[in-house]
Amino acid sequence: MKLLWLDLNSSYAHSSLALPALHAQIADDTTIEWCTVSATINENTGMVVNQIYRHQPDIIAATNWLFNHEQLLHIVSRAKALLPHCCIVLGGPEFLGDNEAFLRKNKFVSGVFRGEGEEVFPIWLKVWNHPVSEWNQVSGLCYLDESDRYQDNGIARVMNFSQLVSPEKSSFFNWSKPFVQLETTRGCFNTCAFCVSGGEKPVRTISLEAIRERLNVIHQHGIKNVRVLDRTFNYNNKRAKELLHLFREYAPDICFHLEIHPALLSEELKEELAVLPSGLLHLEAGIQSLREPVLEKSRRIGKLSDALQGLKYLCSLKNMETHADLIAGLPLYHLSEIFEDVRTLAEYGAGEIQLESLKLLPGTEMRRRAEELGIQYSPLPPYEVLRTKEISVEELQTAHYLSRLLDGFYNTPTWRSITRTLILENPQFLHELLDHLVQTDVIDTPLSLEKRGLIIYDFCKNHYPDYVTQVSIAWIEAGMSLKKIPAERVKTKRQVPPDNWEIIYGAYRENLRLCFLPVDEEGHGYWFGFESEIQKIKPVFKAKRLP
Repeated sequence: MKLLWLDLNSSYAHSSLALPALHAQIADDTTIEWCTVSATINENTGMVVNQIYRHQPDIIAATNWLFNHEQLLHIVSRAKALLPHCCIVLGGPEFLGDNEAFLRKNKFVSGVFRGEGEEVFPIWLKVWNHPVSEWNQVSGLCYLDESDRYQDNGIARVMNFSQLVSPEKSSFFNWSKPFVQLETTRGCFNTCAFCVSGGEKPVRTISLEAIRERLNVIHQHGIKNVRVLDRTFNYNNKRAKELLHLFREYAPDICFHLEIHPALLSEELKEELAVLPSGLLHLEAGIQSLREPVLEKSRRIGKLSDALQGLKYLCSLKNMETHADLIAGLPLYHLSEIFEDVRTLAEYGAGEIQLESLKLLPGTEMRRRAEELGIQYSPLPPYEVLRTKEISVEELQTAHYLSRLLDGFYNTPTWRSITRTLILENPQFLHELLDHLVQTDVIDTPLSLEKRGLIIYDFCKNHYPDYVTQVSIAWIEAGMSLKKIPAERVKTKRQVPPDNWEIIYGAYRENLRLCFLPVDEEGHGYWFGFESEIQKIKPVFKAKRLP
């Protein structure tokens, strides 16, 4: 029997764990011939179908999630037309809800799995070509029987999570990506109504020794970034502390990306975080909203006051960067509050502010209660909220534009400092810049780092002239051209050091090529030194002489 796995991802940077996780459990089964076709959602459909057809598989399996849903169905429907004998089965987050409508609409799909597949997929493979009446013992499997009746076998849970063979032991584990995912915990203690893990109980873990063994393998492959798949890393502060001790063993070779709940930080864990090596952790702090009624309606565990205190602490740490997220479209969340919350997060010094639109995912409580909560949402992936009682269609579009603004300016290291300063010192800045980006029709256009610099410089020159020097400094320190407008005041010819200056960084040497950014007519300003013998576009020296 030949099984083809269609590995369809949103980009080449991403790689699904599903294939190696399933294959690892039955890799020694010689009756199965495994093959794969890997592609992204942006590739030509016909080309991908042709690759599948050449393999002539008996089974096509794939993971379906909101960002590959449409392209996946285009591909497998064509493959089924060419290979009518082929059995197509799908799994993934898209099937955590009721699957009858999907199966009736897409008759080319033989069945879908709801839940965790490592234990049930091998069971199904033993009966895949038997009458579907024998499929009724496979937990989590949903299908239409011979009489076209919908059969639903519930949800599959792997209770012996720690006993699974790790995905890294599969020959299909992809070591070529810029990061790998490491699932240390399955399930979530929280009850967030918008999350597919909101009802995923119980929480199951693997031992620290098992994690160390897996990290050793990851380290041996030279992987620099590990994304720890743990719904809430610090739901158990004792275990979190033990994991941090373990992660320290791999500094400075590996950076670990974690999701952390700021409301659940113990004092002991705070102390532990504060002394970690710089760059060891990259934190994603789940906050969603800074409004108590919004969080209560979303059924998120944790007091807001504790969350704000914890987030402020995390953002104050200099040895790691903390990103915070907000979700537009949550019940009771108004657009004006979103703008206010962005300013608060900027005040805290969040490394990034990620503003997303709420998506009502299959299997979530919020999707089931959408009508009751007054939420209208797209019936097709990615199921984004279109309107709520508190936020209009137009306001949600404004929130989308605000997200683009944050990604382009605040979340970009080059422009973060000046953008943060403008946000904090000018209450109307976000609204005014947003209007400018929309009116000039660039808000939804991909912009280069340089183009963003030109935009923010021109905007400040016309609306916030007191900040143009800061924009120019950011432009120079990013190594951009001194011949373009943001460097229009820079003097480059025959610059010599003043009698006295305050060195900010680097060490002055006579062979440095100096440029000077004046701030007044009396010779005050900033000096930047560039290597003249090697091609370094960023300055290696900075000094100032201010009034």
